[in-house]
Amino acid sequence: MKVKTILVSQPRPKLENSPFFDLQKKRKVKIDFVPFIHVKGATVKEIRLQKIDLTKFSAIILTSRYAVDHYFRICEKMRFKVPDSMKYFCQSEAVAFYLQKYVVYRKRKIYVGKRSFADLCPIIGKHNSETFLLPTTNKLKPEVPNLLNSLEINWKQSVFYKTVISDLSEFANVTYDVLVFFSPSGIESLIHNFPDFKQNDTRIAVFGAITKKAVEENGLKVDIFAPSPKFPSMSMALDSYIAKANKR
Repeated sequence: MKVKTILVSQPRPKLENSPFFDLQKKRKVKIDFVPFIHVKGATVKEIRLQKIDLTKFSAIILTSRYAVDHYFRICEKMRFKVPDSMKYFCQSEAVAFYLQKYVVYRKRKIYVGKRSFADLCPIIGKHNSETFLLPTTNKLKPEVPNLLNSLEINWKQSVFYKTVISDLSEFANVTYDVLVFFSPSGIESLIHNFPDFKQNDTRIAVFGAITKKAVEENGLKVDIFAPSPKFPSMSMALDSYIAKANKR
């Protein structure tokens, strides 16, 4: 069956040169963007109930831009001035670059991993005299605390923001040829909003093995998968699939 409409379960890209926009023009398909989940910041009261004293930490572990935003948001609300001596351990260059929104990069001690959290751990392990805070989401991957515990460092996790399911009731009577998911939370939102969802002729595209597993565990079929050696990005995988489907 041909592909004419695609729903991407994420906010609309802010960059006009997004590959999704290029795909839309190239293949003459309609692509809508609707976040199936959204992030809600924890309140100061919720942080205090977790018995977090910001003054007790000499280093911060940052795994995402959300972590950066919500750490500094809470610091501001608690009127805590982050000391210049604070050390920042960022999971990727993208997170480290985003940190410049809040600190003068060249004047801070910032350590950067390559991409995965496992890449960052050896760097963290070399600073075992520090007291680490991990500001995170309520849906933290189990591997993160397991890896930190294996380092035998002094660290504490705190939920600074939560992943919340979006209300998708307005789409109850809308169908798309392809649904695109990037996380298990997106699948959770789909099933929560539409418990009687039947895939029928809808194709499902997923990014990552964990997301693929979530789809299959809910009795659904994955039709398009990325990343792979041939298609490192979702837009490339979609492009290839549409090219074949629309030739029929």
